[in-house]
Amino acid sequence: MIIEAKNVYKSFKTVQAVKGISISIAEGQFVALLGPNGAGKTTMVEMIEGIQKPDKGEILINGKKWKGNEDELHHIIGLSLQETYFIDKLTVMETLCLFASFYEEKKERAAEVMNLTGLDEKKKSYVVNLSGGQRQRLALGIALLNHPKILILDEPTTGLDPNARREIWNILYELKKKSNTSLLLTTHYMEEAEQLCDYVIIMDNGCILKEGTVSQLLNNNDGRKAIEFTLDGIHNNISFDTSLPGIFWDEAHQKGFVQLNEMEKDLKTFLSFLERKNLHIKNLECRRKTLDDLFTSLTGRHLHE
Repeated sequence: MIIEAKNVYKSFKTVQAVKGISISIAEGQFVALLGPNGAGKTTMVEMIEGIQKPDKGEILINGKKWKGNEDELHHIIGLSLQETYFIDKLTVMETLCLFASFYEEKKERAAEVMNLTGLDEKKKSYVVNLSGGQRQRLALGIALLNHPKILILDEPTTGLDPNARREIWNILYELKKKSNTSLLLTTHYMEEAEQLCDYVIIMDNGCILKEGTVSQLLNNNDGRKAIEFTLDGIHNNISFDTSLPGIFWDEAHQKGFVQLNEMEKDLKTFLSFLERKNLHIKNLECRRKTLDDLFTSLTGRHLHE
């Protein structure tokens, strides 16, 4: 395994941020840590990066501990954080060349990365004039300069518009096709985890709730289809039928969610329940279950809350 975290704990004063988490990532594997803000994702990643030290447990990178191997491990890891600050009056090319020099990489490598990240047309532009998406592509390019065996991205598309987010995704698609780099991605965008990663670890409140491939998570016995619905009128404290799998009513947004294992049988049960309770459907949508639906069924909350 390229990354192994074994029974890791981390606390800050009265807050226990990570509670006994174990993670294994193989070479070339793309793994997502998926969860809402405050789930403990960034703390876990900072321990893997060597920025934080765990209170308890062990972390191995390429089979080695951080202590005594810092220089070696720093050279095989590429990092891109939620927000990166650059020197405003350097151009894109000058910025890439500066960071390439830290790894004793030549100017040609900076040009390769600029092409990979689609920044060729901006090579003479000052960093201060870049858009948010372009700055994030530049940050990703810097993380790739040293041909990393491990790429760690901490919510790299937060705050970006859909087009800019897709541009980041496309860079990572190409990276996966052309290299054996392992990716550890933290995100609260369930679509991002589904699109990019082979394996997803769902976190909340410092713990792992579920993990597996997207197919394993969405095609298990917790329901293959999902219904979202709204009702006429305002409804609080609805007592739902326990025979309905994964049912949840969001009072704040006045909408409901129910998982279906067997479409015909469970849908009839759901409609019969509404009839008995004298509840009337305003809108109803049946669709494939998503990771957000799975998170909702596990916690009673949505990923973005």
